[in-house]
Amino acid sequence: MEKYVLSVLVENHAGVLSRVSGLFSRRGYNIDSLVVCETADPDKSRATIVVSGDEYILEQIKKQLSKLVEVISIEHCEKSETCQREMALIKVKASGEQRAVVIETCNIFRAHIVDVSENALIVEATGSEDKIDSLIRLLEPYGILELLKSGLVAMDRGSKIIK
Repeated sequence: MEKYVLSVLVENHAGVLSRVSGLFSRRGYNIDSLVVCETADPDKSRATIVVSGDEYILEQIKKQLSKLVEVISIEHCEKSETCQREMALIKVKASGEQRAVVIETCNIFRAHIVDVSENALIVEATGSEDKIDSLIRLLEPYGILELLKSGLVAMDRGSKIIK
């Protein structure tokens, strides 16, 4: 099964997210990640939806989404044509000698330490899903206390915009 990224422009009002996510559950499709926020136009929101499946499932999802009145446009985000990023907050055990190694590992990944306590650090990392997953794997031996990932966001490269 392949992962597909959809950028969906919708009207910004109460209940739209519920209708979009409900469409997926009614059809038996799983959402791998969902990120929604208001755009520069306060009357519109943009959802970045990551789904797994084949091309048939992708086409079915696009057809079903296009039937919703609140959906303005839908774009399949090709990895080569979009800038895709994810953000993670990772709370890691870090005391004594471990702290220096954890900090150095974070520096290699250009991650930022955003909170420090006596026995733990909170790391903020942004980048591709692969980059975030690699950082997590390297931090696991030190003890990940908590992990939160934002989900993928994607935007077309160049001057192309979603309308």
